[in-house]
Amino acid sequence: MLKKTFAALTLGAALFAGQAMAADFVIDKEGQHAFVNFKISHLGYSYIYGTFKDFDGTFSFDEKNPEASKIKVTLKTASVDTNHAERDKHIKSGDFLNVAKNPTATFESTAVKSTGQGTADVTGNLTLNGVTKPVVIKAKFVGQGDDPWGGYRAGFEGTTSIKLKDFDIQKDLGPASQEAELIISFEGVRS
Repeated sequence: MLKKTFAALTLGAALFAGQAMAADFVIDKEGQHAFVNFKISHLGYSYIYGTFKDFDGTFSFDEKNPEASKIKVTLKTASVDTNHAERDKHIKSGDFLNVAKNPTATFESTAVKSTGQGTADVTGNLTLNGVTKPVVIKAKFVGQGDDPWGGYRAGFEGTTSIKLKDFDIQKDLGPASQEAELIISFEGVRS
């Protein structure tokens, strides 16, 4: 009897521990611990950097089974900020993001493939300027643990490049400016 009870407790503990490893998180935009940035060449002479200031998202993460992880992010395209009001106005126009017609952009993962210790390729659908295309984000697990406010956090960063014409952005800025690099960095608070 004691043997059966011990076996049942051990099995129950193992199942509970396995379930406890998977967790859902809300991206911490309130605390400004999340960024969706971009970088694009300016005529081949320098780079323009920008950010989207208004977005939210969620992710599910299981350190023991990263392939089961998922992420979904929605951002307001009108929140673009390159630290230059006239340029931002132009980026919001029909030449680029057409924010009046396409007020949001989204990314939703469809697959996660581990590529090494703490790294993965996150494949998903990016919808930008009304066009949805698959992209692969090279992701890196930064860390996880308790925070000073009684919560639990996990953080990641990732990069991908997109061709502007793939997302129906027709404004031609020259051969050096056909692609933009997206840089995503965020902490999530376990929900």
